[in-house]
Amino acid sequence: MKKKLCRTKQCAKCPWKVSTNPHDIPDGYNVEKHKGLRKTIAEPGSLRPTGHAMACHESTPEQEMHCIGWLMNQLGPGNNIALRFQMLQYDLKDVKLDGEQHERFEDTLPDDEDYE
Repeated sequence: MKKKLCRTKQCAKCPWKVSTNPHDIPDGYNVEKHKGLRKTIAEPGSLRPTGHAMACHESTPEQEMHCIGWLMNQLGPGNNIALRFQMLQYDLKDVKLDGEQHERFEDTLPDDEDYE
């Protein structure tokens, strides 16, 4: 029997959604922390894991949950092969995205910020 994810639906203010302005992410959006999430993005096609995952901003210290936008990006266009192997143990059939998605991490950052 496969494991279940704690969260299967993308949240309303996920930065991977094209319609989300990152400055509208609740609970004190911080652009520098957002830029720091670059470490969660694998080199496409690499077998080497990043050692990091992007948590949903609705996670709590008691229950961290994957960001569904990040997860589906890395399993799809991000071509994170190490994550694909890891997720083979999970049932992903109920995972749902909400709307048009960014294809690159850099596009999740606010328009008024330069990516470094």
